[in-house]
Amino acid sequence: MHPFDFATPEIRMLWASAVLGLVQLMIAFLFSIGARGMPWALGARDESAAPVGKVGARLERAYRNYLETFPIFAALVLIANGMDRHTSSTVWGAQLYFYGRVLYVPLYAFGIPLVRSIAFTAAMAGIVVILLGIWPAT
Repeated sequence: MHPFDFATPEIRMLWASAVLGLVQLMIAFLFSIGARGMPWALGARDESAAPVGKVGARLERAYRNYLETFPIFAALVLIANGMDRHTSSTVWGAQLYFYGRVLYVPLYAFGIPLVRSIAFTAAMAGIVVILLGIWPAT
């Protein structure tokens, strides 16, 4: 039996989003090492870092942006799970967040402005959809 057999779709999207964050971290780290060298990566980093280039800088910013949105997404998915509130809205919102974030990374890395903003907005809309899906009924 697979561990995800009992997981909700929202929890599976949370897991996938966490993996996405690790992938983003590793890609940004590899660009950083490529531009700054291993001595810088292994050192105390007291000195100013060398620039990582346009793509490397975009990947670092995309990762920082992920760090700003992921905790909110994770909290809402865990709240939905704890409340046992799994609706089409919470599932759709979790999927919208994940796939929006997946699209956001390469769009930002390649400097595609308008479509990148649409992907970001889709991911943020996913957070709002989850929030509305768990909003207490009055």
